[in-house]
Amino acid sequence: MVGFFGGVFGLGGGFFSIPLLGFFFGFDQQHAQGTSLVMIIPNTAISLWQYMRRSKMDLRVAIALGVTAMPFAYLGGHLATHMASAPLRRAFVIMMIAVAIYYAWQSLVPKPAGVKLKDRSHLWPLAFPIGATGGILSGLFATGGAVFTVPLIGAIFDYTQVVAQFMGLSLVFPGTVVNVATYALSHDIVWNAGFALAIGGTIAVGWGVKLAHFLPERLLRGLFSALTGAMAIALWLRA
Repeated sequence: MVGFFGGVFGLGGGFFSIPLLGFFFGFDQQHAQGTSLVMIIPNTAISLWQYMRRSKMDLRVAIALGVTAMPFAYLGGHLATHMASAPLRRAFVIMMIAVAIYYAWQSLVPKPAGVKLKDRSHLWPLAFPIGATGGILSGLFATGGAVFTVPLIGAIFDYTQVVAQFMGLSLVFPGTVVNVATYALSHDIVWNAGFALAIGGTIAVGWGVKLAHFLPERLLRGLFSALTGAMAIALWLRA
């Protein structure tokens, strides 16, 4: 289920697995985040491949996001592994609520039909500061980098939702590799649970990517907002 939703919404799946591990399995925030990272690596790799096969991408933007995200993901992960669990969980919930509100607004105010996308490829250097901010979020919360990147880079470069989701994944994948090492050194990964999530997610993520290319953008954003809001409320009640 987590891998499927990760493919649909262009995320590694951690945005959904982290609250589930905390709410249903009693993981503290650091262990939920670290364990989810094990699943995110194969999920993002498969999603990247699937999106590249189906859409045209500006690789300059993707590479800039990924390269910049790596050192800042380490910084965010270092901060997260040295914080108390409860404040980190509440900060994660606040981020989820903000994202849910944004996507709800986006689903209610869709791009007008018939408007052509503008060529903004000359703005590609702006991907560097976006990658840095997304990398810190990815490290701090073990997810969220794509959630931040997708709407921002979509607005700046006038990308469709699907292409923007690919760009989010290009930031998440290298940052996640760095974060696995960071959380592992702090002993914040439950490896058997992580491998189980990874296997299940790998099987389902391709189906989610296929569905993402068929759903209308307005519906895609609305579904993401509703699911994210529900997860945030459940996790806040636990916190």
